[in-house]
Amino acid sequence: MAKVFISDHPLIQHKISIMRQQTTGTKEFRQLVEEVAMLLGYEALRDLPTELVEVQTPLEKCQVPMLAGKKMAIVPILRAGLGFVSGIQALVPSARIGHIGLYRDPVTHEPHEYFCKLPAHLEERVVLLVDPMLATGGSAVDAVNLVKQKGANNIKAMFLVACPEGLARLQKEHPDVDIYIGAMDRELNEHAYILPGLGDAGDRIYGTR
Repeated sequence: MAKVFISDHPLIQHKISIMRQQTTGTKEFRQLVEEVAMLLGYEALRDLPTELVEVQTPLEKCQVPMLAGKKMAIVPILRAGLGFVSGIQALVPSARIGHIGLYRDPVTHEPHEYFCKLPAHLEERVVLLVDPMLATGGSAVDAVNLVKQKGANNIKAMFLVACPEGLARLQKEHPDVDIYIGAMDRELNEHAYILPGLGDAGDRIYGTR
């Protein structure tokens, strides 16, 4: 079974608590998503491969570790996942960016693909799938399927808030994917929204409430 990391860092918990508040506005919400993405990204990327490279310091030459190979690809699930990208790019500016578009059927709550554009050579990259919410798990499962079809074999999935139902489904369907979660919430309601949650993350990021 792959790694499941649920953050207990006080900074992440504090920022998510502010995001939960109905009174938190779009600008602040968007900024907090970026900040939490960076903090979670620090944990998710601690095992990126490195290689020794010779550099000249002001005093002498030395061998120092630098990121190796094709590095990584960030793949947000549209549209809310876009809110994570800038925070992770601050950590790895050279990362390639892909996009997966999925919408949820309002009746069945199952995802449907409408767009997929991914970087080349995914088999040589760490692929970081990002989406604020892991609710039913359907979108995450389908997104992992898509990147695996394109050759990805080192996949990490990152979520702001998750619930047990979505986590269980993603683990069952893709036990080889490492999962990073900012906060684990209680359950889904009858409309497949996370409780207590923080509302529709896409609406709150883009001000379309």
